[in-house]
Amino acid sequence: MQLRERSAGYQQVLDFAQVDSWRAQRTGFPEVVYGAGKPAEQIAAIMQQLAKNDQVAMATRIEPEIFEQVQALLPEVVYNKPARILTLRASGVRKQPRLPGTVAIISSGTSDELVAEECRATADLMGCYCFRLSDVSVDGLHRILHNLPAVRAADVVVVISGTDGALPAVVAGLVEAPVVAVPTSVGYGAALQGLTPLLSALTASSPGVSVVNIDNGFGAGMLAARILRTAAKLRAQAAAATAASSYPHAS
Repeated sequence: MQLRERSAGYQQVLDFAQVDSWRAQRTGFPEVVYGAGKPAEQIAAIMQQLAKNDQVAMATRIEPEIFEQVQALLPEVVYNKPARILTLRASGVRKQPRLPGTVAIISSGTSDELVAEECRATADLMGCYCFRLSDVSVDGLHRILHNLPAVRAADVVVVISGTDGALPAVVAGLVEAPVVAVPTSVGYGAALQGLTPLLSALTASSPGVSVVNIDNGFGAGMLAARILRTAAKLRAQAAAATAASSYPHAS
């Protein structure tokens, strides 16, 4: 259906938001609330409408004090404090069906853990099976090599790294899967609050590295989920084509 034919595919929430009720049909995943800077009343109202439309709602960058205010309005919300993510499910709705494949999430150090958990929580909510490999830095390369069979078995590898941002290029030189680099704002002065690892990831010598914005664990989790979802569709199409070609035809 043409976009102009679905121009009314939104719902007004009081006088401050227009919820995209067609997002899941277009992209495979529902709209997500960016919570930073929004008052609790707006977050609660938008999440309630999204859960009504899509059975699940998610809000990112929610600080603890805002969570408490939202919870007073929506007692059923669930809070992941390290990820700063709120979720709300419609009554009786369970987790998203799992996508085939796995996502490896590698982080350089414990200072990157908040971004890594935002990535994991996002991908998990979107149906991905994830496993974490934490405190793995370039100066501790043996930690990667020790876990390399598991990392190589993953279908998508997310690498979260601040300071010099060298880790994504190193990992991309060791695995076949696509690598998503997440530069973080961790590091001393010349790291420039994430600009140095961002440029390092963009200029990685290893091919096959895609880059999201600084500290954008949410974007990396969504990208990983889209890759797995597309791969699952291609596998299903290939299986259907194989089955159709093997079916006996009348002469």
